[in-house]
Amino acid sequence: MRGLSALALLPFALLLGAAAPGDGATITVSVTDLRNAKGIVRACMTTDADKFPRCRGVPGAYAATADAQEGTVTFTFTGVKPGRYAIALLHDENSNGKADRVLGMMPKEGFGFSRDAKVQMGPPSFADAAIDIGEEDRDLTIRMRYLL
Repeated sequence: MRGLSALALLPFALLLGAAAPGDGATITVSVTDLRNAKGIVRACMTTDADKFPRCRGVPGAYAATADAQEGTVTFTFTGVKPGRYAIALLHDENSNGKADRVLGMMPKEGFGFSRDAKVQMGPPSFADAAIDIGEEDRDLTIRMRYLL
């Protein structure tokens, strides 16, 4: 099993506001139930309830990518300051940098959210996916979901 243990810059995220390693908690996210090894998996962790589930241009958002693989992928966010965060995942199977949809509505690719927040006619609210991060390191598991 291969995982990503360092932050990788995403073209759609600004990481300049993120804390330096060793200056906060380490959050390890295991993404399970990936259906194939096509494309990449994108992860975003933010405190911005108004922008969630997007991270593009959000100061202080943590973001990472990893090559997809069937089964499980791991992300590690370092230097995470205490606060209330929500995590969004996308299995970008064709690596085009966006969540593809059928008929403009139904997700064609995999997705996942912290707290296994449910999707009903759109992404969950920040409150439904939010987790409290303190000074302690944490290990989280998020299941990838597919509708098609």
